[in-house]
Amino acid sequence: MSFKRMSRRTFLKGSAALAAATLSPWSANQPFSVFASPSTQLSGTLRILQWSHFVPRYDTWFDEFAVAWGEEVGVEVIVDHISLGDLPAAAAAEINAGEGHDLIEFLTPPSAFEQSVLDLRDVNEEAESRFGEQVAFARRSTYNPFTDFYYGFAHGWVPDPGNYRLSLWEAADKPEGPSTWQDLIDFGGQIFAEQGVQLGIGMSNELDSNMACRGLMWSYGASIQDENSQVVINSPETIASLEFMAELYNAAMTPEVFGWVAASNNQLLLAGQASYILNSISAYRTAQADVPEIATDVLFTPALTGPDGLGVVGAHVMPIYFIPTHSENVDAGKEFMLHLTANYNDAVFHSELYNFPSFADTAPDLLAEGGWLDEDPFESEPLDKLQSLREAVEWTTNVGHPGPANPAIGEVFATFVIPTMFAQVARGEKNPEEAVAEAEEQIVAIFDNWREEGLME
Repeated sequence: MSFKRMSRRTFLKGSAALAAATLSPWSANQPFSVFASPSTQLSGTLRILQWSHFVPRYDTWFDEFAVAWGEEVGVEVIVDHISLGDLPAAAAAEINAGEGHDLIEFLTPPSAFEQSVLDLRDVNEEAESRFGEQVAFARRSTYNPFTDFYYGFAHGWVPDPGNYRLSLWEAADKPEGPSTWQDLIDFGGQIFAEQGVQLGIGMSNELDSNMACRGLMWSYGASIQDENSQVVINSPETIASLEFMAELYNAAMTPEVFGWVAASNNQLLLAGQASYILNSISAYRTAQADVPEIATDVLFTPALTGPDGLGVVGAHVMPIYFIPTHSENVDAGKEFMLHLTANYNDAVFHSELYNFPSFADTAPDLLAEGGWLDEDPFESEPLDKLQSLREAVEWTTNVGHPGPANPAIGEVFATFVIPTMFAQVARGEKNPEEAVAEAEEQIVAIFDNWREEGLME
């Protein structure tokens, strides 16, 4: 694995690059417009480990932002970026070694690390005091109600809309795109049969497959656990969702979906070989730069609904900071999280509207009437193409829905039990009842283990 490092030594050089990279009227503003003095005296070095953002512009901005804050408060800030796939193993290695970075960012709830991280109640409560109410699913992704412990701090979240190709769906007499999962069979299957373009929904050991399979389960009224953290996966609703996915695979997909990595559905869309994918807008942003004719053809849908009208998906990713117990600069880590949140309007902009705020008031230019979702500063055609994301908070939930993202849910997510279950049925290796029973056995064992650790009721 490799790190991209940014520290004080390269700050001045990078500042010029950031100025050159700013592409819109927002460049008239200072990039770091809000500064709140720390509540404690800060010093030393703050080492931050986080993913290499899907929108590269964000990392350029973030590195400069973090170092500039450090210059103000007397802290040397070092930011290391690592690929999303390598991040969990790198964090686990540091935690096991008892040394490493002071502040680590995950894109899924780090609940399985609860015993090795600090309680961030003070940061979460201070953030709500300063910035107003946090979206509920962000809190459920950072808080264990059984232990009354905040294992992380979610500064943002990322919507997971459907991305569909207008020209392909127009040819199938469905120009508004799919609104139900059944539409993917009825019209997506027609597109595959008549136009040779498949759907892009993975069943592999990667992030997007994890989220897509959960979204399908939830739309059928199924879930891994209930609101009280009791395992309920073995249900008629789960079996029905598995039967549906097998039918969908046979109607509109190819075997490549069983071997996907996180970038695969993006690549399929950019190659013109996907009629629909479940993804954030990062694939669309890449298309704007690299394949503009595809970008112009891409439109967005909210969560697809199931047979009873239920429609919900998980946040595509949710950036969550946590502080390992080995951290040598806890105060600086806490102050930096709050400073980033105070500047979230900038974070949203430099992510090209990929990041949404966990505290709505911190990004007024995104959500205001006539704001960035109504007139995309990155020149969507038409400019209001992203307008439907304004309602995304209403059809987004957390990993673990309808309960919290407890440590057991974190382990189930990390071990890909759910996409494996779907793949077994879609490939015909197991019938739905067998696949659910096997998944239930694995999940119950995981839940029992965390109960024995005293982290769940």
